[in-house]
Amino acid sequence: MLGRYVGKWFYDKGIPFDVANSSYFPPMVSAIYRVETGVKSPTAYELSGPILDEEVEE
Repeated sequence: MLGRYVGKWFYDKGIPFDVANSSYFPPMVSAIYRVETGVKSPTAYELSGPILDEEVEE
């Protein structure tokens, strides 16, 4: 089931399939699989602001 949702996201946004070869992709999918019900996905603002800032600092 998770694969179908990830696939729909790829297809809807035109994400290149090669993205699945990223070393960050498997850990991301594993983290999504382990998330408890009720956890919300990050917003566009969070991804382009605070979360991006954290990655740049790291």
